[in-house]
Amino acid sequence: MIDATGRPQSVLVLGGASEIAQAIVAALVPGRCRTVILAGRPSDRLDAAADAARAAGAVVEDVFARFGDVDLVLAAAGALGDQDELEADPLAAADLITTNFTGLAAALLAAARCMRVQGYGRIVVISSVAGERARKANFIYGSTKSGLDAFAQGLGDSLVGSGVGVTVVRPGFVVGRMTEGMDPAPFSTTPEAVAEAVVKGISSGADLVYAPPILRWVFLVMKQLPRAVWRRMPG
Repeated sequence: MIDATGRPQSVLVLGGASEIAQAIVAALVPGRCRTVILAGRPSDRLDAAADAARAAGAVVEDVFARFGDVDLVLAAAGALGDQDELEADPLAAADLITTNFTGLAAALLAAARCMRVQGYGRIVVISSVAGERARKANFIYGSTKSGLDAFAQGLGDSLVGSGVGVTVVRPGFVVGRMTEGMDPAPFSTTPEAVAEAVVKGISSGADLVYAPPILRWVFLVMKQLPRAVWRRMPG
C-alpha cells in the first residue's frame, strides 16, 4: 500500500534493464519499497539490475501472482535506435515501435485493469520531450514517445475516480548508456536526477513531470516555432 507520504512499498518495472528504472528503484528502496519485480527482455543487463535490486533489500518476485497488490507500475522500457539505420530497415523500425509503444501500451492496459480492481496505486510512464514535437533527426523514436505519451494521458483520464493515478515523465537528454557517444543537448540530465524528480512526482501525485523542470517552459516555446524553422533544428 502507498503510505501517507506517497511512498510505494511494491513496484513492478516494465523495462527492468533501463538505467532510469534502476535509478528510480534505488531511490525508492530506502523509502520502504521492499518488493520489486523487474520485467524485460532476457539479457545480462537485466540480471545485473535484478542483483542490484536484491542487494538494496528488495524482493524480486511475481508480485501480482504472489501478493495480489502492486502499489506502483513503472513503464521504462525503450530504445533509441539509429535514425539512418531505422529509415533503411523498416523491420527494425517496426521492432523499435513495438518496444517503445505497442508492447508497453498492451502491458499498461493489463496493469491498469489489475490496479483498478485493487482500487489504488500509481502508474509512472517514462516518456520524453522528444515526443512533444518530433524532429527530422529522430522522428521515428520521437513518434513512439509521442504515441506513448498520448496513450498514458488518456489512460490516466480513464482511471479518474478509480483510485489509480498516472504520472507521465518527460526527461530531456539523459546522459547514459542509451546516449553514449552522443553530444549532450542543452539542459541534459542524468538517470539519478530523473529518479529524484520521479520520486517527488509520485509523492505529490503529479500528472506530469519534466526532468529537468525548465524543459516545461522551453518546449512551451519550441512547440510554437514555425515548421520551416523547426526543420532546421540540429540533430
